[in-house]
Amino acid sequence: MADLLHHTRLGTLNLTALPPLSLYVHLPWCLKKCPYCDFNSHEVQSTSASSDAAVPEQRYIAALMADLESALPLVWGRTVMSVFIGGGTPSLFSPAAIETLISGLRARLKLTPDAEITLEANPGTFEKDRFKAFRAAGVTRLSMGVQSFNDAHLKALGRVHNRDQALAAVTEAASAFETFNLDLMYALPGQTLADLAQDLDTALALKPPHLSVYHLTLEPNTYFAKFPPVVPDEDTAYAMLDLITERTALQGMNRYEVSAYAQPGHGCWHNQNYWQFGDYLGIGAGAHGKISFAHRVVRQVRWRDPATYLQKLEAGESPLAQEQEVNRRELPFEFMLNALRLRDGFELQDFTTRTGLPLSAIEAGLTSAEAKGLIERNWEQVKPTERGFDFLSDLQALFLPPETKAAQ
Repeated sequence: MADLLHHTRLGTLNLTALPPLSLYVHLPWCLKKCPYCDFNSHEVQSTSASSDAAVPEQRYIAALMADLESALPLVWGRTVMSVFIGGGTPSLFSPAAIETLISGLRARLKLTPDAEITLEANPGTFEKDRFKAFRAAGVTRLSMGVQSFNDAHLKALGRVHNRDQALAAVTEAASAFETFNLDLMYALPGQTLADLAQDLDTALALKPPHLSVYHLTLEPNTYFAKFPPVVPDEDTAYAMLDLITERTALQGMNRYEVSAYAQPGHGCWHNQNYWQFGDYLGIGAGAHGKISFAHRVVRQVRWRDPATYLQKLEAGESPLAQEQEVNRRELPFEFMLNALRLRDGFELQDFTTRTGLPLSAIEAGLTSAEAKGLIERNWEQVKPTERGFDFLSDLQALFLPPETKAAQ
């Protein structure tokens, strides 16, 4: 049982209100580990996308419910505005299992009637009518990991699907969901500006309500980090980003976050809550969470290995591998790291409400950022300029704790 008294004791912060609350559910299995992926994902024993037996659905969902019940005292009475089922490849789970999962969440949490419930899916797990079954199970939004429509680039990325499967899956998603997202990547091995233009043309012709576009990065502890591929140079990557922004704008899509483009009314509620420094309870193997209390902000991490996670929950033990209170010196950077990703920035009052700190905690950083032309502000709001969006890492670094800056 979570130690509520421990978290609600007096502390150094003074939060006048708790932020919106979301739930993240991690389903860690996938068909194949991609060479660029540093997420907590684990290959299933079977390579058949239609084989549900390779994933311990019932055991894992039972563990998720036990995990959630152990955390309920920390969020009791709070309303949950969104659920994100991520992975791994959650669409490996059968629609029946997803329905059981969502029903279990609704039975234990106070979800809003119109709660956004997102499921990540890959074209490699696509079967005719499977997406419609996910919609019937209670999923309201699908997020499709397409990455590219170019077979050569898909192969270089280690994806298990091809162009035709991606096109078929997106078409099926559009018929089953009012809103869905496509994930694309750019600056891929061997990719040219013309290649990216073709990917964008194909993606935008499918009229996705939401598009997430990410620069391929060579993350530590991945295959690509050990054996780096040849990728486009920095100038080409910048030109690619300019092309993405230009093409999406022509289709009426708003770049509301540094990597997210959406038609009006189709922004992702769940991700916006992250970026606005909202709270999120994370359940499942390796899931991260952030929970606020009147006098502190706490971060949690579940056991990462699925087998260990299952064993702990089945033995009635805590699912937590780590838990720590966020130091008040780190809160300004944590808030700004997220909020400055948003095109519209943040309201100054939200900084005080979400961190329990005075505005003086970020005034030096704001003054420096404004002098560098990285933000614009008034008495109510702060937002990044175009230059601030282009040099986001430099802008965010202005809010690092003094001791961290000194060590750089």
